[in-house]
Amino acid sequence: MDCLKDWPEPVISVETLTGLPTIPERYIKPPSQRPNITTTSSNQNIPTIDLAALRQGLDDHKAMEGIQKACREWGFFILVNHGVEPELMRAMRGVWRRFFYLPIEEKKRYANSPATYEGFGSRLGVEKGAILDWGDYFFLHILPPCMKSHEKWPALPSSCREITEEYSKEVIKLCGFLMKVFSRDLGLGKERLQEAFGGEEILSNGIYKSVEHRVIVNSSQDRISLAFFYNPKSDIPISPFGELVSPPERPAMYQQMTFDEYRLSIRKRGLKGKSLGEAIKVHMKKLTPPYICYTVYVTPR
Repeated sequence: MDCLKDWPEPVISVETLTGLPTIPERYIKPPSQRPNITTTSSNQNIPTIDLAALRQGLDDHKAMEGIQKACREWGFFILVNHGVEPELMRAMRGVWRRFFYLPIEEKKRYANSPATYEGFGSRLGVEKGAILDWGDYFFLHILPPCMKSHEKWPALPSSCREITEEYSKEVIKLCGFLMKVFSRDLGLGKERLQEAFGGEEILSNGIYKSVEHRVIVNSSQDRISLAFFYNPKSDIPISPFGELVSPPERPAMYQQMTFDEYRLSIRKRGLKGKSLGEAIKVHMKKLTPPYICYTVYVTPR
């Protein structure tokens, strides 16, 4: 991990670059790596899943069928009636928006390093001269408890730590519930995915899609995204479930790997979209949770 102690070159906050007449070259991705914006209606109908009945312990075949289709064909869906109060979600987004509106000197107090990424940052990966993303972020750990340190969380706004803690608890509950739903859909015991996560993507051996997703800069206002990562325990060997491997029809698509090994490759290379997925194919595809974290991204206009 020695090579990950420091960034290979000075880190420049994207916030300080806004207002320039042209975008610096190192933020311009080649055409092959840019989002492909389509206007066909079929690509706009992102699946929406209503969890109300399932959360009440009722059988909801429509919801289960929707989850099955979304996971196999999209790798992405929108949840409604998921149990996290709208007021809490608005408070979480609001408090982090206020943090990113603070003076840059205040935010730099929490500047991160590639060793853990926890804190305020503007780049992923230690590849020198890499093309960077147009956005700043704040990365923080939620679980396991030994990795969570409120001292590394912003002290301003004053309600940031309290609101983030409350929101985290609710999202963790939701993730645990979804793990049971996914286990059921895959024909596994309802605790199977959670147990493979290490107790307190990917296991499906490619049955579930892993979607490449991007955000697009809004020309009139900043964009803030709250990304919650429900990851495997760092040191547990991860590989496709034996129940979902059946050679020669469906051989194992990913070899065994720990989440620490996977995370190290990301920290060295940064996020590479589909190329990262191909690089780890026949390398990894399994999940696990006590390693839980947030990344709050802000994309300046």
